[in-house]
Amino acid sequence: MARKTAAKLHLLTVREVQTAPDGDHTDGGGLLLRVRGDSASWVLRYTAVSGRRREMGLGVARRSNSAQTGDSVATARKLAHEARDLVQRGGDPIDERDGKRDTARQVEVAKKAEHARERMTLARAARAYHERVIEPVRTAKHGAQWISCLENHIPADLWHKPIADVTAPDLLAALTKITPHERARNLKAPGLPVTLQRIRQRLDAVFEDAMFFGLCVGNPAAAIRRKLREGQGPRQRGEFAALPYREAPALLARLREAEGIASRCLEFAVLTAARTGEVLGMTWAEVDMELATWVVPAGRMKSSGKEKAESHTVHLSGRALEILKGLQALKLNAAIVFPSPRATDKPMSNMAMLTVLGRMGMRDKTTVHGLCRATFSTWANETGAARPDVIEACLAHEESNRVRAAYNRAQFTQERAALMLAWAEYLSKPVTSNVVPLKAA
Repeated sequence: MARKTAAKLHLLTVREVQTAPDGDHTDGGGLLLRVRGDSASWVLRYTAVSGRRREMGLGVARRSNSAQTGDSVATARKLAHEARDLVQRGGDPIDERDGKRDTARQVEVAKKAEHARERMTLARAARAYHERVIEPVRTAKHGAQWISCLENHIPADLWHKPIADVTAPDLLAALTKITPHERARNLKAPGLPVTLQRIRQRLDAVFEDAMFFGLCVGNPAAAIRRKLREGQGPRQRGEFAALPYREAPALLARLREAEGIASRCLEFAVLTAARTGEVLGMTWAEVDMELATWVVPAGRMKSSGKEKAESHTVHLSGRALEILKGLQALKLNAAIVFPSPRATDKPMSNMAMLTVLGRMGMRDKTTVHGLCRATFSTWANETGAARPDVIEACLAHEESNRVRAAYNRAQFTQERAALMLAWAEYLSKPVTSNVVPLKAA
């Protein structure tokens, strides 16, 4: 039986392979030489275990010279033998070959992905995100500041590390080193330094983008958010530098002489003892000129989160109304009372009032918040201008005693209006000179 099977194999000679015309020429055992014009190839026909007849290509048949043809014939017969053995064992040569190719392809894809991850450092990912997302929508100045903030503060070994290998502890250690430097630069800044917050937020965006494109599997910048704040210690409150209230009338006299909407905004904020954000976001719809009131909506009021914020009514003095009427006369056609000089549909920058203080040479003596609120509070309490409850109501401070807060809904409307009027009058009092005239001899 073995001799009979062997007799059906290896039917083609090297010469016959070289000279074979167009068509299929059998070599036995399902192995065919297929000639089509100038091309020739080896094909194996077999019946799969499923009963399906299949053809499997075994490569090009080389026929240039006897040596090449002989090697080609030997290779084709070897591959055909291995394939027939696999069929005998219940396998399918085509399926196995395709499976090996898929596995090899997946391995190659994984290698390329790993290589890409190794090349995609934190620096490259950040710059790619900056170029694609930040630069198109930001000004050139802000765009340059965005990326330079990361380049200047992230340590080189971490900055050039593959982004997929950056861990939360790595990032926390790197950013924590920034903290002492930032505090040295800005001792008055409470809580987490502003630069440190910006760095973490920008890294957060970079890692989220990298995760989206499969460059990393986690976001360490998000993971360290709480840990970073824990490392800063308790937040210090009430450290805003404030001007002594006895010096406030002299400063307001100078401020009234200053030109510009930012100057009027700062003066209005001082007169109303309001928070910076509340004044900047103020709209004409919140103002009632006849009732001389400004109602700050609950949505723009500061809240501790324990109690839902409520709207706050501010009683306007004559000078505060005069400022508003002056702005109306400008006909800026803006819904916002103190609009940005660049876009009247947007409020001015939160740095605008601080810039005014800087021009007046007062930034080393007071902050905007301190001047507007702490100076007022100190004046009102030390001079006994009103009862403590009335003063706190004017400042829109939350009642610390929850029981008292639940039952005390008094608005002190008349007393509050009188207190704000007294504050405006105090600020407008004539500034006396310290120069003592000498009598003539």
